[in-house]
Amino acid sequence: MVNMDNKDDLLKWLEKLKNAQKPIVVEGINDRSALVNIGIDPSLIIILDRPLFAVAERVAKMTKEVIILTDLDKAGKKLFITLKQDLTRLGVRIDSKYRTDLFRLSKLSHIEGIDTYFSKL
Repeated sequence: MVNMDNKDDLLKWLEKLKNAQKPIVVEGINDRSALVNIGIDPSLIIILDRPLFAVAERVAKMTKEVIILTDLDKAGKKLFITLKQDLTRLGVRIDSKYRTDLFRLSKLSHIEGIDTYFSKL
């Protein structure tokens, strides 16, 4: 169930994410689809479709700042930490505020459910 107190904050979060115009790294194709369904530009979404170091190198060639939206399960947290370390080492700044705020404001644990979650707001 969506906490109605957080509804406005979540909608503001989504607007900020749409307007951020920064690449967003997600774990898989279902995460990408869910973000596209809530209005995120598909050209900004990067899927972890190869080894992390290879994704980090690709991202570092593209941008100096990125948003990482991995799941909040054990595997997603581990991916976030490793990817953040790899990207930081390559000089890419991580904007982790979006991930932190999303999981603070919602009961989501997996990004692939974000479109369903927002449709119920």
